[in-house]
Amino acid sequence: MLRIDGLSAWYGEAQVLREVSLEVAKGEIVTLVGRNGAGKTTLLRSMMGLHGRSSGVVEFLGQDVSGQATHRRVRRGLGYVPDDRGVYATLSVEENLTLPPAVGPDPWSLDQVYETFPRLRERRRSPGTKLSGGEQQMLALARVLRMGARLLLCDEPTEGLSPLIVQQIGSILRDVKEQGVTVLLIEQNVHFAQTVADRHYLLAEGRIVESLENSEMRARENELLEYLGI
Repeated sequence: MLRIDGLSAWYGEAQVLREVSLEVAKGEIVTLVGRNGAGKTTLLRSMMGLHGRSSGVVEFLGQDVSGQATHRRVRRGLGYVPDDRGVYATLSVEENLTLPPAVGPDPWSLDQVYETFPRLRERRRSPGTKLSGGEQQMLALARVLRMGARLLLCDEPTEGLSPLIVQQIGSILRDVKEQGVTVLLIEQNVHFAQTVADRHYLLAEGRIVESLENSEMRARENELLEYLGI
């Protein structure tokens, strides 16, 4: 579904990504694991056409979208959930869900959103300022699905959340996968990554240094935690 080939990116003269290549198949959940500063967020932003200076191939559903503007990538079904969640503070949950247009190929209905995210149904009239961190994360995920994303690019969806809410986010991601959505997520929580993902890429100093099946991740968990400084 997604193929990245030789993707490099810079901030000024400093090169952040170095010839990154990876693939994500339809229906997979794949994590991108690495230390802070490894280039993970820059990689997702480059896939969306949001990073200023980059090179390489971004192929989505068999088409090279590298030269396309961000809004055209969104219309094809790429959806980006940033780490700051981007919730509109003064709008209600339902207004946050319905304000962005459904431009992608497979937009979810409000009923479908509320079935997968029952907490959002309960909070549908609450403004963004009244939501907990977990509720904001659910809203950020649901809003992109409402817009019609086929592939979610998620940046640290569990950051700063309690263990109970992390479990809920994991359950939601598994439900989303069952409904045909593919997910590529940045994740520092190695244990959580094992509970949701099929495969893992390890990013270090702007390069993909390893590709791991879930069984390999489990067997090497202590080693990876030490490597990541966690």
